[in-house]
Amino acid sequence: MKPTLKTVICTVAALLVPMFASAQVDHFGAVDTVYADVAKLDDFNWTITVSYTNDESVVGLSVPLKMTAGLNRIIADSAVYTGGRIEKFSYKGFRADTAIQCIMLGMIANLGPTQIVLPSGNGRLVTVFVSSVENKPIEKLVVDTATLHPNNSLLVIADRSQLDPEADTVPVHMSKKLEIIPAFVARQEEVAAAETD
Repeated sequence: MKPTLKTVICTVAALLVPMFASAQVDHFGAVDTVYADVAKLDDFNWTITVSYTNDESVVGLSVPLKMTAGLNRIIADSAVYTGGRIEKFSYKGFRADTAIQCIMLGMIANLGPTQIVLPSGNGRLVTVFVSSVENKPIEKLVVDTATLHPNNSLLVIADRSQLDPEADTVPVHMSKKLEIIPAFVARQEEVAAAETD
C-alpha cells in the first residue's frame, strides 16, 4: 500500500472514532447535586436553604456546611425541615458548632420498620437560620461543604433493595446500601445590587 493511501485511511479512522464514541450510552445518569442558597433576611440574620436533586431513591443524607462572614462571628440558630422533601424522615438532625462556625445536618429515613424513601426529584430539604453572635451586621455570608470531625463528609445513601442502582453510585461495604457523593453548589442571592439602587 502506498504511504499516501495509508495516511488517508489512518486519518479517516481517527476521525470516525469520535463519532462512534459519541454514540455510546451514558451509564452515569444525572449527577446528584446539593445546593446551598444563601439569602439575607436583614442586617443580622441570613438563611441557607439546602436543596437536593437526585435521580434515584435515597434513605439518608449527611450535609456538613462551613460558614464564614469575614471577621464577624456567626451561629446557625435553627433548622426548619417543615415543608421540605424529607419532612417525613424519622431523623432530621442539626448540630451547630460556634467555635469553628459549621453545621452538621443529618437525615435518616428509617429508624424502625418503616419504608420511607426520598424519591427522585428536586427541591428544598431544609432551611437553616444564621445570625450574628456579636450583634454586628453580616455583610456577606459564604457557605461551603467540609469534612467535620469524626470524618463526616457530604454524602447520600441510596437503598439498593428499593431501586435499580445507576452507575453513578459507588458501592461500599454496607448491607444493601449504596454511597453517593453528590456535587455541591453554593449560590448567593443577588440582593446587594437591588439595595444600592
